[in-house]
Amino acid sequence: MAEYIPSTRDWVAEQVELYEGSQGTEGLTLRDTGLPVIIVTNTGAKTGAIRKTPLMRVVDGDNYVLVGSQGGAPKHPVWVYNLTAEPNVEIRDGTIVQSMRVREVIDTEERNRLWAIAVEAFPPYTEYQNKTSRVIKVFLAEPKG
Repeated sequence: MAEYIPSTRDWVAEQVELYEGSQGTEGLTLRDTGLPVIIVTNTGAKTGAIRKTPLMRVVDGDNYVLVGSQGGAPKHPVWVYNLTAEPNVEIRDGTIVQSMRVREVIDTEERNRLWAIAVEAFPPYTEYQNKTSRVIKVFLAEPKG
């Protein structure tokens, strides 16, 4: 089994530790926003290690919309490359853990629909897109099976 390497960002590592350590009963919101997050467990593209990332909880039916915003930074977050290299992930939503497969949403109509859902769940996504020249990547995590 691969080794788990916590994030080098202290707040991310602490959130994951609290969320996972409580079996999904604590640490369920993004810092002080009160907005719900999920934990996406993925495989590092370069290291092959287990990585865990808290992302905004954006749902579309049984699926999760994963937005690579990184606050509108000029570069994609590292987890975007991880998901591109290995699309099999585990998502923890509170006490529920599911094996899922992700795909980047490229179709314009589907992306626009999912982007609208994401912005409704977390309005700052609009600001983040406006402050970067890159197109923020959107992934859809779907249950395996």
